[in-house]
Amino acid sequence: MAESNKPDGRRWSRGWLVLGVLYVIFFCWYTSFEGPLTEEEIAHFSRVIENSSGGQDRLERWQGFMQDDTGDDFAVWNAIDLFDTPKPVAGAEPGETSQQVLDRYSTPFMSKALMRAGHPVMLGFSAGKAIDLWGLEGADSWDQGALVRYRSRRDLLEMFEEIVEEDSGIHAFKAAAMEKTIAFPLDPWFQLGDPRVVLAMLFLIIALLLQLRCKRQG
Repeated sequence: MAESNKPDGRRWSRGWLVLGVLYVIFFCWYTSFEGPLTEEEIAHFSRVIENSSGGQDRLERWQGFMQDDTGDDFAVWNAIDLFDTPKPVAGAEPGETSQQVLDRYSTPFMSKALMRAGHPVMLGFSAGKAIDLWGLEGADSWDQGALVRYRSRRDLLEMFEEIVEEDSGIHAFKAAAMEKTIAFPLDPWFQLGDPRVVLAMLFLIIALLLQLRCKRQG
């Protein structure tokens, strides 16, 4: 009887091994291990930002963002208010809505983010005007909000550099579609649905079910 159980035992052992290897691969891809940005990287990305449009004020904000780097993943909260009618911009079709014009920016941007384990955590559309507001003028009306997770600040800056080097002009779609926006980083931050936790639980359930099935067959 013990001999007959060996093939099943090897099968569920291999199942544990395969799932374990897959999880380690995902964990290493999804997690940043490179640490905070170095002084050389900060200087490099500062030049990239300086050579793009935005001015000294924008450069100083990004430099503060880089200098405060923890090396961990972070999220950016985006509040977005769209124009009723988008501004004219090359590459957009006549009659497109502001959302359609914005999608011409967000689709290639998020494609780059996904390649670096960045992804939306939540997306919602306005249910009305702001119900709690002070210290700001003209900020009572928003169309949508999104929380986006990035593996590291380095990843976001590399994406920015790629977009600048490609000279694709996709930022023009963002400027043509958005009347106003606020984007600020969250670090440290926490989400209950961290894919590393969800995937670990899923793989554990699959492995236990596989083990139980093999034992029953034995």
